[in-house]
Amino acid sequence: MTTSSNRDHFFQTSASLDDQERKDAKSQNTNGNPIRLQGKILAVHLDPLNNGAIYVAQSNGSVRRVILATGETAKVFTGPMAPVTSLCVSPDGKLLFAGCWDKAIWSWDTATGQPRQKYEGHNDFVRAVTSARLRGEDLLISGGADAQVLVFNIASGQRLETFKGHARGIQDLVIDPESESSQPNVFSAGSDREIRQFDIFGGGCITDPLLPHDTSVYKLLFDNDGDLWTASADKTAKCLVREDAWKANLTLEHPDFVKDVVIYETGGWVVTACRDEEVRVWNRSTGALHHTFSGHFEEVTGLVLVGSTIVSVGIDATIRQWSLRPDELQQAVELAKKPVGEEEEKAAPEAESMLTAEEEAELAELMGDD
Repeated sequence: MTTSSNRDHFFQTSASLDDQERKDAKSQNTNGNPIRLQGKILAVHLDPLNNGAIYVAQSNGSVRRVILATGETAKVFTGPMAPVTSLCVSPDGKLLFAGCWDKAIWSWDTATGQPRQKYEGHNDFVRAVTSARLRGEDLLISGGADAQVLVFNIASGQRLETFKGHARGIQDLVIDPESESSQPNVFSAGSDREIRQFDIFGGGCITDPLLPHDTSVYKLLFDNDGDLWTASADKTAKCLVREDAWKANLTLEHPDFVKDVVIYETGGWVVTACRDEEVRVWNRSTGALHHTFSGHFEEVTGLVLVGSTIVSVGIDATIRQWSLRPDELQQAVELAKKPVGEEEEKAAPEAESMLTAEEEAELAELMGDD
């Protein structure tokens, strides 16, 4: 056990102190051009009305609109006194919604930042929110730690449906894009490792739950082919194929919990966020790991794709940007291959050997034997 007179070190093991020292040292890196904020970042969402801007949800209860090019906070949305866990915007982009630990969903006018109505009905904190215009109605759908999925009419605030079925809390929600015009349904991911489908207009649970993972499912994402990508605490991300009854045809193994997954269709890449502080780029066709972006010094909590740039956010209160442009990605790959200090070594003059010619020959012979 390490001894210290620093009261911040009381009751901490040597391992935890070493890890904190590692994080303190790593926090100084500038990889991904970090935008540094106050307060842990728990979720991120694109601003559909402002190209190059994102919304971030923070543990201090605020939501910020951040301009990526400058790092400027363009607007702060306040009101909640508890951590904000999840974000979405209305179908027209004029309202911002945030799920909160206080069991409510807050909303604001995106232009003015003024609070609008709160949507209530959960018995525990709200973990996931999404919205869509379906059958002429603008709907807000939420999932909570109470294992319920609620559907609200955005304009009136009226709760239209309550779906139950999960045994534990909801982690994420996504509308099935291929069902919107016929029988709209929402996929829900739970801490019970189940993925369920609910008919949004009153049909309840549609089929038996999907069970592709061994434990909690954190994220769901449909790609352009209509297949479903998942991220899980079982340390994998998977692609579930619609035409094969949602069976996994690709599994990406990680060393820790996978918190998010994004598809860059143009480049053929899958990008994942991991609790081990890393952002990984995978070949979508083969499942091979192509590159690892290192920079965060705490858990990476979310990803969004802005053009050809992956934006990552984390518990370390930083927003980082990683280019997927072919030339810049290749440059990052090549740079990662170089041993630390290689450039400095090349720049230094070659040291004169201290060995005689005979000694050098003997050394070469020994090395050859090895």
